[in-house]
Amino acid sequence: MVSAVIMAGGLGTRFWPKSRIDNPKQFLKFFEDITMIQATVRRVAKIFPAEKIYIVTNSEFAPRIYNEIPEIPKENVLIEPFRRDTAACVGLAAVKISLSDPEEVMVVLPSDHYIGDETEFAKTLEIAVELAKEKDCLTTLGIKPTRPETGYGYIKIGERLSLDVDKPIYRVKEFTEKPDLKLAREFYTRSDYFWNSGIFIWKINVILDHISSFLPHLYQGLMKIKNAMGTKKEEEVLKEEYSTFIPISIDYGIMEKASEVYMVLASFVWDDMGNWAALERIMKSDKDGNIVMGFHLGYDTKNCIISNNDKFIATLGIENLIIIETEDVILICNKNRAQEVKDLRELIKSKSLDKFL
Repeated sequence: MVSAVIMAGGLGTRFWPKSRIDNPKQFLKFFEDITMIQATVRRVAKIFPAEKIYIVTNSEFAPRIYNEIPEIPKENVLIEPFRRDTAACVGLAAVKISLSDPEEVMVVLPSDHYIGDETEFAKTLEIAVELAKEKDCLTTLGIKPTRPETGYGYIKIGERLSLDVDKPIYRVKEFTEKPDLKLAREFYTRSDYFWNSGIFIWKINVILDHISSFLPHLYQGLMKIKNAMGTKKEEEVLKEEYSTFIPISIDYGIMEKASEVYMVLASFVWDDMGNWAALERIMKSDKDGNIVMGFHLGYDTKNCIISNNDKFIATLGIENLIIIETEDVILICNKNRAQEVKDLRELIKSKSLDKFL
């Protein structure tokens, strides 16, 4: 059997001020009248039955997930007591699923990605799942870069596997996390570097063995949590162990250290929706290159991203700006610095202006 695990506990800080502490990116609507997490569940539900779909989130977001995605059984919504990055998130889901089948294949997906061709996505996942069944390996989906990008991780590939499948599969040589612009430009010109989609496929026992080897403290805590699952002490043990976990991503903690790692080359349109600038790669612009969501009139306004709730925005003689209006915040940002919105948000936090976060 195969399960899908959707990670939905992040804050989406680079999409501030639309993405807020109580309304993060995965609950925003960008392209249609459903949220990003609803779109992710819809996409995955075409491949997996609802009882095989798990969502990992936190207590603040759980009620909203119950309400917006009622097709997922409540017991499949796993609640982390604290944010401890993706290694703990993956580990919690792995021990939960292992109770029923320790050799089940697990597909891990973020809740806030854009996938352009869902049929092609399903075909690619099917190949990756079969690879995970045959080999005790870790698998990721790789995306051919379309530009030098400093906000994504990169995969350097080695030899191609001789398998009779529709998609190329390569052994992974190394991972590089978010390079500077000079390095990103170099990677873009080379044929052996691909974007890391952040979509992972592996058997439950294989990922737990890797956690045991590379993150032993996390593994020990997960085993205690597993032993407490279904008992009266489950919530107590979960909080106690999670409080001791050091935040670390599955990429840093496991993928960069493991030896048996493979990449299936994906050909569907993909974007991790990392910041406001992502919208211009996906949404249709007007004749002046502007992406507009809301009531706006521009004169000599070019290549801007503009979003507002209920206020009329008029612009004159501007170019390459991001203008985002909410009920209590207005963001004005150079489009080339969209990645730094997270840093701006940290500055706001340092000034004790948390009510705007």
